[in-house]
Amino acid sequence: MKNWLLCFTLIVFNATISIADNYPKNPKIDVLNYVFRIELSDATDEIRCAVTVDVRYLGEGVETLRLDLINATAALANKGMKVSQVLSDGKKLSYAHDHDELKITLPAPSKLHQRTQYTITYSGVPATGLKIANNKHGDRTFFSDNWPNLGRNWLAMIDHPYDKATCEFIVTAPAHYQVVSNGLKVEESDIVNGNRITHWRQSVPIASWLYVLGVARFAVQYVDEYDNKSIETWVYAQDRDAGFYDFAEPTKKVLEFYSEYIGPFSYEKLANIQSNSVSGGMEAASAILYSENSVVGDRNERWRNVVIHEIAHQWFGNAVTEYDWDDVWLSEGFATYFTLLFIEHEYGRDAFIKGLDESKKRVNLFYEKNPDYRIVHDNLIDMSKVTSSQTYQKGSWILHMLRGVVGTEVFWKGIQSYYKKYQNKNATTADFRKEMEEASGMDLKDFFEQWLYKPGTLKFNGTWQYNDKKKEVNIVLDQVQTDGSIFKMPVEVALYKAKDIKPVINTIQVNEKSNVISIPVDFVPEKVQLDPNYWLLMESTFIKK
Repeated sequence: MKNWLLCFTLIVFNATISIADNYPKNPKIDVLNYVFRIELSDATDEIRCAVTVDVRYLGEGVETLRLDLINATAALANKGMKVSQVLSDGKKLSYAHDHDELKITLPAPSKLHQRTQYTITYSGVPATGLKIANNKHGDRTFFSDNWPNLGRNWLAMIDHPYDKATCEFIVTAPAHYQVVSNGLKVEESDIVNGNRITHWRQSVPIASWLYVLGVARFAVQYVDEYDNKSIETWVYAQDRDAGFYDFAEPTKKVLEFYSEYIGPFSYEKLANIQSNSVSGGMEAASAILYSENSVVGDRNERWRNVVIHEIAHQWFGNAVTEYDWDDVWLSEGFATYFTLLFIEHEYGRDAFIKGLDESKKRVNLFYEKNPDYRIVHDNLIDMSKVTSSQTYQKGSWILHMLRGVVGTEVFWKGIQSYYKKYQNKNATTADFRKEMEEASGMDLKDFFEQWLYKPGTLKFNGTWQYNDKKKEVNIVLDQVQTDGSIFKMPVEVALYKAKDIKPVINTIQVNEKSNVISIPVDFVPEKVQLDPNYWLLMESTFIKK
């Protein structure tokens, strides 16, 4: 997921969550908050953790609370976590920790609206999820890497996007480290034995992969504020000058743009953080991680675009989160397109078109090798396949085409409605379609089905000629893709009287494999062009007959 932007500059419609979903969701359980009390050391890579889980039961009869937590096993070289105790109301509870699941037996079946806290104590060396290693300067660091479901390697929780909760990290570590996490810092106290306690609190519910922890020797700059919220830079102490320079732009401008066009920023701060746990960027809520190689001191376009993309995720993926990994395009396709929208706003139309071109090339290359790939997954099991260039670039293009279909003003109206309704909640592709249909007054079933629920590509082979007697342009437009797909799409056609005169643009509807269209015109066209405003993800040959 988080390597895409390094290359940036470079079925019947299913309206519900599938009942065959392989992840054992429990809609009767709603985790409200996690408090992670974590102890870190320089003497060992073992972490010690006591997590308090605040649960509200939305239904009766629940007998077991299931959490994700990777077991310590020989297969992981004895890495993983070992649970030593589970308490609730001061009493020990029975539990089983097998097959990377922690199942806590409740003292009695749940009652509707019951709210109970459970404290799980465990320890171990994380196999992954929390990287404990030296950074590029040889300094020991601790950085999270939870995407997409690796948080369970060190955090006991419901490790799935459907259950959003607030969180607190109370970290005890040697005092020569600084600690950064989600939300606001509410305490930093030096204590005995050369240690320091740092307490961060995230007051907005977020998905589990968005929990973040960074522990290192940082240089920290409070760059600015937006809407009374701090904009911060956290970089390695050795990279202070270069990092402060690189991350000073364009964060505030991006926050302003998305807040104006989409809706309010959800979180208490926005920190850009240099780390060694990701190779691109990781959009953790309010505290974004970037590769340690992102800090170069020249504000180059490549890393600038990564920053824009990860901030876009604060709206899509973070505030509005896909209910299930099958709909991951709601995160990645959206962040990719909204990166381009900010680029168009700030750097101009040519830069926007350049980004669309780069995305189109990657879509086509992927399609050649994976012609059966569809954007919305069907009960995805293999998390290594949760994203591809199609969920990013083709997802981005789908939003662009949708904007072309409904119009820019209606597009923004639908986006704002969608964000307002699902901010700090979960959404599905069906939810998004519904909001766009209500905003546009259009039936978008065919559009969503052909682009998101089916594989395929759009290729045109066409001709045009002017009929002087009838004063019309006659167009023959054939869909020539060989994968069996047939698209129904509006297509703009530009009629040019002369090179320097603005063309007359008509929109034709293409529904069939072979289409014959006539357009009345009161002049002899010098040129006729398909899709002059670049709204369609397609390949075409279109010549004068």
